[in-house]
Amino acid sequence: MENWTAIHIQIPCELVDQAAAITQMVVPYGIYIEDYTNLEEQVEQIAHIDLIDEDLLKKDRTKAIIHVYIDPTQNPMEAVSFLRERFESEAIPYQIDTEGVKEEDWATAWQKYYHTIRVGSHLVVCPEWEECDLQQGDIKVTLNPGMAFGTGTHETTRLCMELLEQHITPDSKMLDIGCGSGILAITAMLLGAKSAVGVDIDELAVKVAYENADLNGIKDQVTFVCGDLTDKISGTYDVICANIVADVIIKLCDTVTDFMHQDTVLLCSGIIDQREDDVVMALQQANLQILEIKRENGWVAISCKK
Repeated sequence: MENWTAIHIQIPCELVDQAAAITQMVVPYGIYIEDYTNLEEQVEQIAHIDLIDEDLLKKDRTKAIIHVYIDPTQNPMEAVSFLRERFESEAIPYQIDTEGVKEEDWATAWQKYYHTIRVGSHLVVCPEWEECDLQQGDIKVTLNPGMAFGTGTHETTRLCMELLEQHITPDSKMLDIGCGSGILAITAMLLGAKSAVGVDIDELAVKVAYENADLNGIKDQVTFVCGDLTDKISGTYDVICANIVADVIIKLCDTVTDFMHQDTVLLCSGIIDQREDDVVMALQQANLQILEIKRENGWVAISCKK
């Protein structure tokens, strides 16, 4: 089996959110961040132990490492060139190293770092390989991210899921632009939506999205399409999600209103806080009214309508 290429980017911890937002543009299936700034506190919260491995304690607390995995069909040097250009343009100090990674190691990496997480009021995202405790009224979203982005652990996805909780009704027809793992379309259906369509430019993401829909028993109730943004989409929807990046959302403003009726709600996420004003301006120029802006750890999600 051909090897994947791992790209490791070392950057100052205080710039990790900005650097991660740039890095996320390179791949459609997610990144992994090592950040030991609050090691003792995180170990206590997650593992409920006081003893920490000595090697971990020796980690540099001033630097974070962002890991990206490039599949064998892609040119990793294109990704490296893109990252260098963007980091330098944003004046982010960095060091980039690459190494081969076997495809079968990817799933193991997910299982090592991905655990059950509660989102919003009643949503519980549970990895396929874990058992999770549910409380009355909880809605379980079962997920195996595979190679696709969207696990519920990232602020961009969580913020979008919280907005979905507010806006999905039994009559909702939902569209997810840039569906990744399918988590948002699946969440919409589990919240009671009438139908959901997801579109992603990556064929592998579409495959993973269908697999995740199957895990949740709704494979026959959702549709996932491989295409660029809204190129292969028609009709209008009641709720539209765009959990992508600021530049793509701004580009989407030129066409997204074609898929909206007067009461459609558009949920935009994946926006770093430095680009909030740019996205708000683009939405307003498309004659969209801002309903709510949610912020968490440097990330922004916006709901709006005509």
